[in-house]
Amino acid sequence: MFHPDDLVPPLLVLDCATETLHLGLAAAGRQWVCALPGGAQASVALLPGLIGLLEEAGLGLRELGAIGVGRGPGAFTGVRTACAVAQGLALGAGLPVLALDTLMAVAEDARTAGAPEALWVAVDARMGETYAAHYRHGPQGWQVLAAPALHDPAALAARIPGAAVAGSSLLAHPEAWAGPGGARWPAAAPRAAALLALAQAAWRRGERLDAAEALPLYVRDKVAQTTAERAAAREPTP
Repeated sequence: MFHPDDLVPPLLVLDCATETLHLGLAAAGRQWVCALPGGAQASVALLPGLIGLLEEAGLGLRELGAIGVGRGPGAFTGVRTACAVAQGLALGAGLPVLALDTLMAVAEDARTAGAPEALWVAVDARMGETYAAHYRHGPQGWQVLAAPALHDPAALAARIPGAAVAGSSLLAHPEAWAGPGGARWPAAAPRAAALLALAQAAWRRGERLDAAEALPLYVRDKVAQTTAERAAAREPTP
Protein backbone atom coordinates (compact mmCIF):
# COMPACT_ATOMS: atom_id res chain seq x y z
CA MET A 1 0.00 0.00 0.00
CA PHE A 2 1.31 3.47 -0.91
CA HIS A 3 2.23 5.76 1.98
CA PRO A 4 3.19 9.48 1.69
CA ASP A 5 6.46 8.74 3.48
CA ASP A 6 7.48 6.60 0.51
CA LEU A 7 8.27 9.85 -1.32
CA VAL A 8 10.45 11.16 1.49
CA PRO A 9 14.08 10.02 1.75
CA PRO A 10 15.84 9.37 5.08
CA LEU A 11 15.97 12.56 7.15
CA LEU A 12 18.10 13.45 10.17
CA VAL A 13 16.91 16.20 12.55
CA LEU A 14 18.41 18.04 15.50
CA ASP A 15 17.41 20.83 17.88
CA CYS A 16 19.57 22.39 20.63
CA ALA A 17 17.34 25.40 21.41
CA THR A 18 16.28 24.17 24.87
CA GLU A 19 17.86 22.47 27.86
CA THR A 20 17.35 19.12 26.13
CA LEU A 21 19.07 18.03 22.95
CA HIS A 22 16.51 16.42 20.62
CA LEU A 23 17.76 14.20 17.79
CA GLY A 24 15.85 12.04 15.35
CA LEU A 25 16.13 9.99 12.18
CA ALA A 26 13.34 8.74 9.91
CA ALA A 27 13.82 6.18 7.15
CA ALA A 28 11.60 3.65 5.39
CA GLY A 29 8.65 4.23 7.69
CA ARG A 30 10.69 3.88 10.90
CA GLN A 31 11.93 6.44 13.39
CA TRP A 32 14.88 6.55 15.76
CA VAL A 33 14.81 9.28 18.40
CA CYS A 34 17.12 10.43 21.15
CA ALA A 35 16.94 13.05 23.93
CA LEU A 36 20.18 14.08 25.64
CA PRO A 37 21.22 16.76 28.15
CA GLY A 38 21.57 20.06 26.33
CA GLY A 39 22.77 23.43 27.51
CA ALA A 40 26.53 23.51 28.07
CA GLN A 41 26.76 19.79 27.22
CA ALA A 42 25.12 20.08 23.81
CA SER A 43 28.31 20.67 21.84
CA VAL A 44 29.89 17.56 23.39
CA ALA A 45 26.89 15.23 23.00
CA LEU A 46 25.58 16.38 19.63
CA LEU A 47 27.86 14.67 17.12
CA PRO A 48 28.14 11.36 19.04
CA GLY A 49 24.35 11.34 19.36
CA LEU A 50 23.82 11.86 15.63
CA ILE A 51 26.40 9.23 14.73
CA GLY A 52 24.72 6.83 17.13
CA LEU A 53 21.37 7.27 15.40
CA LEU A 54 22.90 6.66 11.97
CA GLU A 55 24.63 3.53 13.22
CA GLU A 56 21.45 2.27 14.85
CA ALA A 57 19.58 2.73 11.57
CA GLY A 58 22.42 1.24 9.53
CA LEU A 59 22.73 4.34 7.37
CA GLY A 60 25.60 6.51 6.20
CA LEU A 61 25.41 10.30 6.14
CA ARG A 62 25.43 10.39 2.33
CA GLU A 63 22.35 8.14 2.23
CA LEU A 64 20.22 10.89 3.77
CA GLY A 65 18.00 13.17 1.74
CA ALA A 66 18.50 16.20 3.98
CA ILE A 67 19.31 17.39 7.48
CA GLY A 68 16.61 19.23 9.41
CA VAL A 69 17.70 21.73 12.05
CA GLY A 70 15.73 23.60 14.68
CA ARG A 71 16.79 27.17 13.94
CA GLY A 72 15.18 28.69 17.01
CA PRO A 73 14.26 30.88 18.60
CA GLY A 74 15.86 29.53 21.75
CA ALA A 75 19.11 29.41 23.65
CA PHE A 76 21.61 31.59 21.79
CA THR A 77 24.56 29.17 21.97
CA GLY A 78 22.40 26.11 21.38
CA VAL A 79 20.77 27.52 18.24
CA ARG A 80 24.15 28.56 16.85
CA THR A 81 25.61 25.13 17.61
CA ALA A 82 22.74 23.30 15.92
CA CYS A 83 22.93 25.41 12.76
CA ALA A 84 26.74 25.18 12.58
CA VAL A 85 26.72 21.39 12.94
CA ALA A 86 23.90 20.98 10.41
CA GLN A 87 25.76 23.21 7.95
CA GLY A 88 29.02 21.32 8.40
CA LEU A 89 27.45 17.89 7.97
CA ALA A 90 25.38 19.02 4.98
CA LEU A 91 28.34 20.62 3.22
CA GLY A 92 30.52 17.57 3.79
CA ALA A 93 27.90 15.15 2.49
CA GLY A 94 26.49 17.36 -0.26
CA LEU A 95 23.04 17.51 1.35
CA PRO A 96 20.41 20.25 1.57
CA VAL A 97 19.16 21.58 4.90
CA LEU A 98 15.58 21.95 6.13
CA ALA A 99 15.24 24.96 8.45
CA LEU A 100 12.66 24.13 11.13
CA ASP A 101 10.82 26.52 13.46
CA THR A 102 11.57 25.34 17.01
CA LEU A 103 8.35 26.84 18.40
CA MET A 104 6.34 25.16 15.66
CA ALA A 105 7.90 21.85 16.73
CA VAL A 106 6.55 22.54 20.24
CA ALA A 107 3.12 23.14 18.69
CA GLU A 108 3.36 19.84 16.79
CA ASP A 109 4.36 18.02 19.98
CA ALA A 110 1.35 19.52 21.78
CA ARG A 111 -0.94 18.61 18.88
CA THR A 112 -0.04 14.94 19.24
CA ALA A 113 -0.95 15.26 22.93
CA GLY A 114 -4.42 16.56 22.12
CA ALA A 115 -3.95 20.31 21.68
CA PRO A 116 -6.45 22.09 19.40
CA GLU A 117 -5.69 23.21 15.86
CA ALA A 118 -5.00 26.81 16.95
CA LEU A 119 -2.70 27.45 19.88
CA TRP A 120 -0.01 29.70 21.25
CA VAL A 121 3.45 28.41 22.04
CA ALA A 122 5.32 30.17 24.86
CA VAL A 123 8.84 28.98 25.69
CA ASP A 124 11.05 30.27 28.49
CA ALA A 125 13.57 32.78 27.08
CA ARG A 126 15.31 33.45 30.42
CA MET A 127 15.76 37.03 31.67
CA GLY A 128 12.08 37.00 32.71
CA GLU A 129 10.87 36.79 29.11
CA THR A 130 9.27 34.28 26.77
CA TYR A 131 9.57 33.40 23.11
CA ALA A 132 6.06 33.04 21.75
CA ALA A 133 4.20 32.47 18.50
CA HIS A 134 0.66 31.63 17.39
CA TYR A 135 -0.06 28.74 15.02
CA ARG A 136 -2.98 26.97 13.38
CA HIS A 137 -2.90 23.43 11.98
CA GLY A 138 -5.00 22.50 8.98
CA PRO A 139 -5.08 20.25 5.91
CA GLN A 140 -2.01 21.99 4.48
CA GLY A 141 -0.04 21.72 7.72
CA TRP A 142 0.93 24.51 10.09
CA GLN A 143 0.11 28.14 9.41
CA VAL A 144 1.85 30.97 11.29
CA LEU A 145 -0.72 33.40 12.72
CA ALA A 146 1.80 35.41 14.76
CA ALA A 147 5.51 34.98 14.06
CA PRO A 148 7.97 34.12 16.85
CA ALA A 149 8.77 37.16 18.97
CA LEU A 150 9.95 38.08 22.44
CA HIS A 151 7.26 38.88 25.04
CA ASP A 152 6.78 39.72 28.67
CA PRO A 153 4.96 36.59 29.95
CA ALA A 154 2.41 38.48 32.06
CA ALA A 155 1.61 40.91 29.27
CA LEU A 156 1.19 38.08 26.78
CA ALA A 157 -1.03 36.08 29.14
CA ALA A 158 -3.22 39.14 29.69
CA ARG A 159 -3.51 39.69 25.93
CA ILE A 160 -4.61 36.13 25.09
CA PRO A 161 -7.07 35.12 27.83
CA GLY A 162 -8.72 31.80 27.12
CA ALA A 163 -6.19 30.77 24.49
CA ALA A 164 -4.70 27.29 24.38
CA VAL A 165 -1.01 27.56 25.30
CA ALA A 166 1.87 25.08 25.16
CA GLY A 167 5.49 25.34 26.25
CA SER A 168 7.94 25.76 29.09
CA SER A 169 6.97 29.35 29.94
CA LEU A 170 3.95 27.90 31.72
CA LEU A 171 6.34 26.28 34.22
CA ALA A 172 9.04 28.96 34.25
CA HIS A 173 6.62 31.86 34.79
CA PRO A 174 3.71 30.36 36.78
CA GLU A 175 2.69 33.69 38.29
CA ALA A 176 2.21 35.19 34.82
CA TRP A 177 -0.10 32.36 33.75
CA ALA A 178 -1.94 31.99 37.07
CA GLY A 179 -5.14 33.66 35.89
CA PRO A 180 -8.00 32.03 34.02
CA GLY A 181 -6.93 30.55 30.73
CA GLY A 182 -7.60 27.92 28.14
CA ALA A 183 -6.16 24.41 27.95
CA ARG A 184 -2.42 24.17 28.57
CA TRP A 185 0.41 21.80 27.70
CA PRO A 186 3.42 22.80 29.83
CA ALA A 187 5.40 19.66 28.98
CA ALA A 188 5.31 20.23 25.21
CA ALA A 189 8.80 20.46 23.71
CA PRO A 190 10.54 20.30 20.31
CA ARG A 191 10.86 16.53 20.54
CA ALA A 192 12.39 14.49 17.76
CA ALA A 193 9.10 13.02 16.52
CA ALA A 194 7.68 16.53 16.11
CA LEU A 195 10.83 17.74 14.35
CA LEU A 196 10.65 14.77 11.98
CA ALA A 197 7.01 15.53 11.16
CA LEU A 198 7.93 19.13 10.29
CA ALA A 199 10.98 18.00 8.30
CA GLN A 200 8.96 15.52 6.24
CA ALA A 201 6.34 18.18 5.52
CA ALA A 202 9.05 20.67 4.53
CA TRP A 203 10.62 18.10 2.19
CA ARG A 204 7.28 17.47 0.46
CA ARG A 205 6.87 21.23 -0.04
CA GLY A 206 10.34 21.46 -1.55
CA GLU A 207 11.72 23.75 1.17
CA ARG A 208 15.33 22.61 0.86
CA LEU A 209 18.06 25.14 1.48
CA ASP A 210 21.71 25.28 0.61
CA ALA A 211 23.70 24.65 3.77
CA ALA A 212 24.94 28.27 3.83
CA GLU A 213 21.33 29.48 4.07
CA ALA A 214 20.54 27.52 7.24
CA LEU A 215 20.86 30.41 9.68
CA PRO A 216 19.65 30.81 13.29
CA LEU A 217 16.42 32.68 14.01
CA TYR A 218 17.14 35.37 16.57
CA VAL A 219 14.31 37.47 18.02
CA ARG A 220 16.29 38.97 20.90
CA ASP A 221 18.76 41.67 19.83
CA LYS A 222 20.60 41.77 23.14
CA VAL A 223 21.60 38.61 24.99
CA ALA A 224 24.04 40.05 27.55
CA GLN A 225 25.04 43.29 29.26
CA THR A 226 28.45 44.94 29.13
CA THR A 227 30.48 45.34 32.32
CA ALA A 228 29.54 49.03 32.44
CA GLU A 229 25.83 48.25 32.02
CA ARG A 230 25.92 45.71 34.85
CA ALA A 231 27.71 48.20 37.12
CA ALA A 232 25.18 50.93 36.28
CA ALA A 233 22.32 48.60 37.09
CA ARG A 234 23.73 48.03 40.60
CA GLU A 235 23.91 51.76 41.38
CA PRO A 236 20.99 53.16 43.44
CA THR A 237 18.46 55.24 41.56
CA PRO A 238 18.60 58.95 42.58
